[in-house]
Amino acid sequence: MSDEDDAATKAQSDEEEVEEAKKVMEELEEGDPPDKLEDWPGGKAKYQTYGGPDSGDGGYEDGATAKLGPSNLRHHEDGSVTVDGEEVDDPDEYKGEPIPGGPSDPDAPPDPAMIGSENDDEDSGSDDKDSGSDDEEPDSGDERDG
Repeated sequence: MSDEDDAATKAQSDEEEVEEAKKVMEELEEGDPPDKLEDWPGGKAKYQTYGGPDSGDGGYEDGATAKLGPSNLRHHEDGSVTVDGEEVDDPDEYKGEPIPGGPSDPDAPPDPAMIGSENDDEDSGSDDKDSGSDDEEPDSGDERDG
């Protein structure tokens, strides 16, 4: 077999796998979306978009993605949740369970990238406490002649 035949066979095999993955997602979209991350499909299907371009002609509210919640729902840094710009009474109603190992999981190990950053914040805060005597004026930045 030549390299061209091998490449053509591999391309056809890959295309068949993608088509199978699309069918898996179509079946998933017909029911309710899985609640747990481990219940979502694996393999090539995990690279297919839920409610993707092949799932219908409408927008978010018309396709399978409407089952995921309202498109105009917003989570804010202060913990509040709004739908259509109106604050909801119970923000917890719109929050899911934390993804295991994710940033909102209380049992997750510390993020290696964040190790030491808490100490940096504490150190910088302690400098501010020590520098506040009555004899010193706050630095306004005007005295920098460099």
